[in-house]
Amino acid sequence: MSKNLYIAAAEAEAGKSMIILGIMDFLSRHIDKIGFFRPIVRSGEVMDNHIRLISSRYNLKFDYESMYGLTSDEMLEFHQTGDTEGVFTSILNKYKQLEQNCDFILVEGSDFRSYLSTYEFDFNLNVANNLGCPIISIVRGYNKAVSEVSESIQIMRRVMQHEKCIQLGTIVNRASKNDLSKIKDILKTSMPEESLNFVIPEEKFLQRLTMRQIKDIIGAEVIYGDDESLNYDVTDFKVAAMNIESVLKNVTEGTLIITPVDRLDLLVGLSLTLLSDNYPKIAGILLTCGLKPDDQFKQLIYGLKKLPVAILSVESDTFKAAADVNKVRPLLLPENEQRLATALGLFEDHVNIKQLADKITFSSSEVVTPVMFEYQLFNRAKHNRKHIVLPEGNDDRILRAASILLKRNVVDITLLGNEDEIYRKAAELHISLEGAFIIDPYDNDLIGEYAAEYFRLRKHKGITKEAAKELMYDVSYLGTMMVHKGHADGMVSGAAHTTQHTIRPAFEIIKTKPGISIVSSSFLMCLEDRVLVYGDCAINPIPNAEQLADIAISSAQTASMFGIEPRIAMLSYSTGKSGKGVEVEKVRKATEIVRERCPDLKTEGPIQYDAAIDARVAKAKMPDSEVAGKATIFIFPDLNTGNNTYKAVQRSANAVAIGPVLQGLNKPVNDLSRGCLVADIVNTVVITAIQAQEQ
Repeated sequence: MSKNLYIAAAEAEAGKSMIILGIMDFLSRHIDKIGFFRPIVRSGEVMDNHIRLISSRYNLKFDYESMYGLTSDEMLEFHQTGDTEGVFTSILNKYKQLEQNCDFILVEGSDFRSYLSTYEFDFNLNVANNLGCPIISIVRGYNKAVSEVSESIQIMRRVMQHEKCIQLGTIVNRASKNDLSKIKDILKTSMPEESLNFVIPEEKFLQRLTMRQIKDIIGAEVIYGDDESLNYDVTDFKVAAMNIESVLKNVTEGTLIITPVDRLDLLVGLSLTLLSDNYPKIAGILLTCGLKPDDQFKQLIYGLKKLPVAILSVESDTFKAAADVNKVRPLLLPENEQRLATALGLFEDHVNIKQLADKITFSSSEVVTPVMFEYQLFNRAKHNRKHIVLPEGNDDRILRAASILLKRNVVDITLLGNEDEIYRKAAELHISLEGAFIIDPYDNDLIGEYAAEYFRLRKHKGITKEAAKELMYDVSYLGTMMVHKGHADGMVSGAAHTTQHTIRPAFEIIKTKPGISIVSSSFLMCLEDRVLVYGDCAINPIPNAEQLADIAISSAQTASMFGIEPRIAMLSYSTGKSGKGVEVEKVRKATEIVRERCPDLKTEGPIQYDAAIDARVAKAKMPDSEVAGKATIFIFPDLNTGNNTYKAVQRSANAVAIGPVLQGLNKPVNDLSRGCLVADIVNTVVITAIQAQEQ
């Protein structure tokens, strides 16, 4: 059986990039040495957009030249000399070189944007046959009646039969939502019974341009705006040749305004709309005619607070600039996580991953890369969807993460904060919060019930009813009480609050599990080829032996929860019986407590880090140990050692550190670093959802 797959579009504008992204995402969960190959690209100097997307998102270790067969110019030279066979031989040679370093290769066919277009599908089928690839073909459903889709399927089927291709399946992409069931019936009757057949509806969001795409394609210079503003979606564009009043009447959400650079009145007026709640937020401004904005405008705009807009400049006149923008076609770019989340969510909703797995031949790797681990987490979270509350609804990073999670259909989200303010901020960030629940801490029907419950839990501590009610206006207490009462399954906070502010309500309300004396933390450390658990690196400064044993047992439960076989290394500066001193004795006693309480756990200590992780050192220092050299859980003797070690490994080994994951609570509450990135928040929410599943 072949260990490759070819994705070929039967016609232009079929949305092939979304299919490639979805299939690559699926493959990356199971395969370590995965390759990506295109038989033909436009240029050998400027990286092909699809290769850039896949190689950067999935951290492929190949240089650009090894991931394509020929450039358009090289192919044209072959045809001009009549050497058609040389085309296929050259592509095959390049493919075989890549194959030597891969367990599986995903191949993406050409793009219907060159002189190849008249016979492009035939060309892709011939390449697939030469490479020995089974094919999934893509038929465009956009702007077609059902009868036209049926005709396209029949033509595609006849061509593939004529070329004697190995057809794995067909995807009709960008279909009308009203026609999905009819097209599925056509595929069922037209295609072989054993083939994979899926229909994916049109998603208008994916067909929008972004400011980044426009900038890159037309060669514009960025005059104002940050990297994030280049990801803003452009819903339409308008040439502003009229007065400011007329322009303001015609702007809509996501409009790109194209105007000569000397229209200072327009620039000032449009900038003010970004500060006003009464006007929709434009995506950007494209200044034409090659000049730079007046000094007065620069002084004005750079003196304002950060505006949610990108301002670009081009040398061409307004007419040509508008014509150039009109020619730009939408792309999936690695910088736009919102767009990628939408594409992946759409693919996963309409393509049966299990059926795909049954048809594709690959050997699952024992190696676990960060990409594999993160997407395994996503997959688990989606299969038993949980409800997570995010108290910091006024934080930009929280809103961006919530938008990504909602687009991926991973969890249900409740945001705490004023609804108008949250939606206004979302509009400024150009993100969608469709599907999110929003609760205003100062205006909801839960305060009375929650205050009464908190008073019941804490009256023995002298809390009054009035004080209990006042605390419920605090987002950390409100969110924690939602989890306690079962109105949410877990909480993630800390992007804008201290660790103490986040976890103190959990200590008071949710409390620790039976038999666990302390709440602790662990990090899931995703190295290049495996995932380890480090604890405690965030909560307890100097745990005693009993607490250290609790941390080890809780960390073992965390490891098991995430599919990591627990092998515990109780770390010290000494290995085995050789060392002496208070700290070594603490670790030795903690090891004994773990063994007494959980005799089935493989536990070793005291042990040095190198003996715990390196088989060669372990063979010399502890040759008979079940843990030495293959530990998966590393328990540090104190917070100073743990925190410094996890950060050193994270930076020096380029590891992905997911956490801290709080352990020992009756229900999941997790803390974020105040310096966290959007990706950190997304991962922590997914971790929290899986913890809730295990509860």
